[in-house]
Amino acid sequence: MKFLFTFLISLLAACTMNGQQAGTASTAEFEKLIADPNVQVLDVRTAEEYKSGYIENALQANWLNKSEFFDRTAHLDKSKQVYIYCLSGGRSAAAADALREKGYRVTNLEGGITAWKKSNKPLKGVDPNAKQTSIASYQGQVQSTTWVLVDFGAAWCPPCIRMEPVIQAFMKENANKLTLIKMDGGIETELMKSLNVEALPTFILYQNGKEVKRKQGLVSKEEFNSWLTR
Repeated sequence: MKFLFTFLISLLAACTMNGQQAGTASTAEFEKLIADPNVQVLDVRTAEEYKSGYIENALQANWLNKSEFFDRTAHLDKSKQVYIYCLSGGRSAAAADALREKGYRVTNLEGGITAWKKSNKPLKGVDPNAKQTSIASYQGQVQSTTWVLVDFGAAWCPPCIRMEPVIQAFMKENANKLTLIKMDGGIETELMKSLNVEALPTFILYQNGKEVKRKQGLVSKEEFNSWLTR
């Protein structure tokens, strides 16, 4: 009987360890874990799903679009834990495995955002009634000064976050001759379609209202400066 009791205790401990190694967390556990400011939260649903309600501070990279997913997640910090979720847990489980293969430490939310809602956990959301910038208004803005740099980005876009200190340093050096206009890629969907902006971040430089340079992705401060000396 003593042997059987010891065996059952060992088996229970092994199961618990396996569950931890699998890298999953219940909604209650997930909520506590992401309260740490030194972690990264990743939503792997589509942009449309994300806008319908997301966990605060979550970044977004669509697992169904592998090009977007791997491009955006390449900018995550491997020194920080990644807490990942989708609608019900399936996509995020696959995405978590893919990230682990690249050296990230990942914990998946059991049941996804569906379980999160059932547990009455808080969600943030993009205002569906947010006013978008018209093409006429946009054209007026880019003609406002000789040089205008437009930054199409979003707070939930990993490479956009990585670009922020570069943009700030560049503008500090060129604020006297350049105007920066930031466009929220989560809101300005129609404007992006009109301008053929297909991914975030995208930077467009205008001189006297005419587009003279465009680049998608990361840009160094030195490269930005070279645009102004063309």
